[in-house]
Amino acid sequence: MSKNKILVTGADGFIGSHLTEHLIREGFQVKAFVHYNSFNSWGWLDHSPSDILKEIEIFSGDIRDPFGVNKAMQSCSKVLHLAALIGIPYSYHSPESYLETNVKGTLNVVQAARDLNIERVIHTSTSEVYGSAQYVPIDEKHPLQPQSPYSATKIAADQLAMSYYYAFELPISIVRPFNTYGPRQSARAVIPTVITQISQGIKDIKLGSLEPTRDFTYVKDTVRAFAKALDAQEIIGKTINLGTNFEISIANIVQLIAKIMQADINIVQDQQRVRPAMSEVDRLWSDNSLAKKLLSWTPEYSEMTGLQKGLEKTIQWFLNENNQKMYKSGIYNL
Repeated sequence: MSKNKILVTGADGFIGSHLTEHLIREGFQVKAFVHYNSFNSWGWLDHSPSDILKEIEIFSGDIRDPFGVNKAMQSCSKVLHLAALIGIPYSYHSPESYLETNVKGTLNVVQAARDLNIERVIHTSTSEVYGSAQYVPIDEKHPLQPQSPYSATKIAADQLAMSYYYAFELPISIVRPFNTYGPRQSARAVIPTVITQISQGIKDIKLGSLEPTRDFTYVKDTVRAFAKALDAQEIIGKTINLGTNFEISIANIVQLIAKIMQADINIVQDQQRVRPAMSEVDRLWSDNSLAKKLLSWTPEYSEMTGLQKGLEKTIQWFLNENNQKMYKSGIYNL
């Protein structure tokens, strides 16, 4: 076993690919668990710099398969578990796939970690588990409320992960990001949705609800926190929020994006993008004091100035012609 080798599940995804690259730059050995497919695609890692990519050990598999998960974890000392299905609208009509991936996938990770005596497991949660804020800012003691099949499976996965801490003393921690954004994010999310539509010259921007507020965290801040969590002893058995402690409405962030892109837009509410009334999460605003205390982590892209800086970098990436080709801005992405 390499003391320095980290397994990253979901390494082919948005946050996972940024995290994998960050770990390589920090000198870690990384095994990247990517979703097996017939195209031999490694997801966003296919677009990593060549000097970074050559340092990554790729493992193609399926998080739903316990045998593959166990094999991937062999030779690793720590695990960053990010693999999940995350699209909320898609969870409305395909909930079983979320159960299999998010819950059973997590079971496979923690069971293999127990069998192989893994030193540390960092499990990824989501701010969606809180539902609409009952008080703000939201700390880790806030009640959980499953307002979508997606959030229900993430709550289940979180609780399953923690059960292995209590029942088997597995050294596990849960990190709970609040609305991470940045280059490579799926167009299912609101920021890429707006940027890609504007970049294509579309004036009538189609969106869902505009009133909800979110705590947007730039991806570089999120991955720094994940990396710090690998060695933070005081977070074992704990859940840690990763957010900026700053909220902004969807309507206001759309206008901010339009201002940065110098675009004259008209917002159109598209009913197919509106969540069912009781499923909409109206307000998310993180209390990140525990992360500051236990991880010595403070978001660099915070408050309005930090948000604008992060958006500018995100927009710059999306405006690259080669990056634009990978998005279908003219359709509604589930």
